[in-house]
Amino acid sequence: MSAATDGNLRDERILQTSPLRKLLARPELGSVVGALAVLVFFALAADGFLRAASLSTVLYASSTIGIMAVPVALLMIGGEFDLSAGVLVTSSALISSMFSYQMTANTWVGVGVSLVVTLAIGAFNGFVLTRTRLPSFIVTLGTFLMLTGMNLGFTKLIDGTVSTKTIADMEGFPSAHAVFASTLTLGGVDLRVTVLWWFALVALGSWILLRTRAGNWIFAVGGNQDAARAVGVPVARTKIALYMGVAFGAWVSGQHLLFSFDAVQSGEGVGNELIYIIAAVIGGCLITGGYGSAVGSAVGALLFGMTSKGIVFAEWNPDWFKFFLGAMLLLATLLNAWVRKRAEATT
Repeated sequence: MSAATDGNLRDERILQTSPLRKLLARPELGSVVGALAVLVFFALAADGFLRAASLSTVLYASSTIGIMAVPVALLMIGGEFDLSAGVLVTSSALISSMFSYQMTANTWVGVGVSLVVTLAIGAFNGFVLTRTRLPSFIVTLGTFLMLTGMNLGFTKLIDGTVSTKTIADMEGFPSAHAVFASTLTLGGVDLRVTVLWWFALVALGSWILLRTRAGNWIFAVGGNQDAARAVGVPVARTKIALYMGVAFGAWVSGQHLLFSFDAVQSGEGVGNELIYIIAAVIGGCLITGGYGSAVGSAVGALLFGMTSKGIVFAEWNPDWFKFFLGAMLLLATLLNAWVRKRAEATT
């Protein structure tokens, strides 16, 4: 056999295995398999799980997690995580509500002030992290504790209680409610606007990661920040931007919280940061950074929504939800590790 013929056969074999290699290399593959398994399981275990109204409820529950899971996933791909993300959602809602009420301003003024302050908190996290070189665990744990205290302290100081005053009768509330908390009817099915916010953020996150130079920077910083810095990647700027991305997600979630219920409890949000991280990990992100996808975080959030609502539809004891969530996290992590090994073996 000639060298040319042998080379052609080798090229043909490479082309034949390329699609499989690409499939196995996808970070979200394990979570997609898991999501399909959970979907089939609850379709058999819970009557009415596949009804349009039930799936709408599942999508809503998934979107409230997914809006935050996307920027959290990007941050984890960049090698960091944020323990203050859960309470930052509440802080965003409190700032918007109290500023609007106390200043007797249009609610959109409070929304705008909340956006600026929330982004500033995200930038603060990134700035302290990059300047001090402290672990993100320490930096964001400190922010978590400060925000938890400030949420309660300022709410009691300004409103005299642990919850804000209602702003439902203020100017601008109907339009803000339409943007952040409305319900759309598509094909006879009610769909919350948070689902659209979620899909938009997934699309934006995927575009950033796969189609922009900033996406290359995120993967490089998460893989090896010293090597990335050596080749000219702006490590500090990238990490600050990632923390501001988490803050933007917290702002969207916070406004949804506020305009859904008209008022906000200052103690809400504690513990939710773990749910966002779990969704990202189930979706294929590594705690060590440098690996993951926005789509994977969406699938992780969908798994969370299907499990939380599937247990209700199946009329099981909801006390078991945390058990199923922990089992999903463990199984998804093991499956993702297996997928990565198979991907490396076919390379």
